[in-house]
Amino acid sequence: MVRPLPSPELKVREAASTVTVPGGRFVIPWPKKGQGAVMVAGGGTVGTFGAEKPVPTASVAKIMTAYVVLREHPLAKGEKGPRITIDAKTVTDGTAEDESRVEGLQEGQSFSELDMLRMLMIPSGNNIARMLARWDTKSKDETAFVRKMNDAAKALGMRNTTYTDPSGLDRGTVSTAVDQLKLADAVMKSEAFRSVVSMVGADIPGAGHIDNNNAPLLTAGLGVEGIKTGSNTPAGGTLSWAARATVDGKERLVLGTMMDQHVTGPDPNGSNSLALVLENSRKVVAAVRKGLTTATVVRKGQVVGHVDDGFGGRTPVVAAKDLTVVGLPGQRVRVTFRDGGRALARTAERGTVVGELIATPGPGSAAGKVPVVVKSALKEPSFGTRITRIG
Repeated sequence: MVRPLPSPELKVREAASTVTVPGGRFVIPWPKKGQGAVMVAGGGTVGTFGAEKPVPTASVAKIMTAYVVLREHPLAKGEKGPRITIDAKTVTDGTAEDESRVEGLQEGQSFSELDMLRMLMIPSGNNIARMLARWDTKSKDETAFVRKMNDAAKALGMRNTTYTDPSGLDRGTVSTAVDQLKLADAVMKSEAFRSVVSMVGADIPGAGHIDNNNAPLLTAGLGVEGIKTGSNTPAGGTLSWAARATVDGKERLVLGTMMDQHVTGPDPNGSNSLALVLENSRKVVAAVRKGLTTATVVRKGQVVGHVDDGFGGRTPVVAAKDLTVVGLPGQRVRVTFRDGGRALARTAERGTVVGELIATPGPGSAAGKVPVVVKSALKEPSFGTRITRIG
């Protein structure tokens, strides 16, 4: 009777699962209080501080409002989109005190979707946020749109985020810095969105000139390209930002969020806390852009494991390419293996892919991945080997 041959087994080395980015230890100049996070777009988180607990977002919530609007009504390059007619509620909301709004609008005026997004994101019009919510859902209130916001947050993996309104004025709209990075990474893929939030100001026909609350960072010479400030009494100062940085000759998009920044003393509607979060973020942007570097955590051809044929024979598996990440000196990067559901065959050509290595510097998306291949061909056991299985 011939016993069945054992199945080959792939074993990946665990000893080298964590690698440190060389260059000493880099310290991000975080403030003493609040929370924040920084990531390289498409490359995972490079630093966080503070407890990851939900706090009021203030007008940073409008990033999600814009994200949902552009998802439902995308704008191609150079396109302004449909006309949106101002309703009576938007005019009335424009006279409200103690909240940001676009004043002087008239019922029946119409603006392009692009100009509405500008009035939403640049001067942070709460009345524009509500108007867009009603327009998108063809509703008399914002309830259905808020539901879309929460559905979008869930789809993006924003586990600690809850939206209760489209403007962020309501203190029940809460999130974390880490969650807001997930949103920033997604929304900055929209060219229309990027074109809006990078503006220091804009002239809107029928509404006049509007200025960006984020102008101090946009004009600081730090490569900042938006994205949104927020401030009120419950939230203090909040900010999500995006900046370009050149790392080893390649341009990268760096994203950051800082929340729960509060001054000591008078702070009408969070105005002084807004100045605080802008200054604290400026320090972080400047330091991170200067400190970012690349590190090769696995080299091409490096043996990362082996295939055991069950008879004592071992065939090395190697990285098919260098696995390089962007990070800060001293940052620890975890390298993991994933087979992607591939079944390991008994025979395979040299260079056959058996899985991939994934580098993850922190919470968020992976920083990079490379295929793992067999270094030499996998072959059927010889006749002599087979005969030893007869019993």
